[in-house]
Amino acid sequence: MSKLLHISASPRGERSESLAVAASFLDTFRAEHPDVTVETYDLWDGTLPAFGPDAAAAKMAIFAGEQPVGAAAQAWQSAVDTFRRFDAADRYLFSVPMWNAGVPYVLKQFIDVITQPGLVFGFDPERGYTGLLTGKKAAVIYTSAVYGPDRGPAFGADFQAPFLTGWLRWAGVTDVSEVHFRPNLATADAETARGYAHDQARDLAKRFA
Repeated sequence: MSKLLHISASPRGERSESLAVAASFLDTFRAEHPDVTVETYDLWDGTLPAFGPDAAAAKMAIFAGEQPVGAAAQAWQSAVDTFRRFDAADRYLFSVPMWNAGVPYVLKQFIDVITQPGLVFGFDPERGYTGLLTGKKAAVIYTSAVYGPDRGPAFGADFQAPFLTGWLRWAGVTDVSEVHFRPNLATADAETARGYAHDQARDLAKRFA
């Protein structure tokens, strides 16, 4: 059975434009594709494991063709369990606000946890990396309060979309669709852009299966 996993990097305690646009996507998706299972992974719910020295040691052990032991083995199992939850879906929806020109740190943590050899990628000394997340597709909702692509450097830069979309393609998810709503705060006419973003999300949801 097909499954859509909504990965939310937006804290629920703040007014989140990315979550609002994601809600429009999900409402339409559920109505149009009732046979697809939908699950939300709130990265802020406290279940995301840390990626510290033990996890790093486990990763290097796997790289070397060895099995991690002790605390490293426990950290590796936590990473594998998190990856399996992610890999169980064949469709992804990411809701991603811009923080300091990039993504919220919890999303980077999630990517660091699951980006492991033999899970997300393979590596060959001569050919380099190979993404293993093939046969999947992703939709990403990008929002920002001040940054806009037509604004000058005084309004910030975009290390948000290049990072996440770049990681998805590197990992093997080559079918990536994006909805952008930015800027949503420091602008004279946010409502027009907001309505357009919600319309884009609904249209994308109709054909996202």
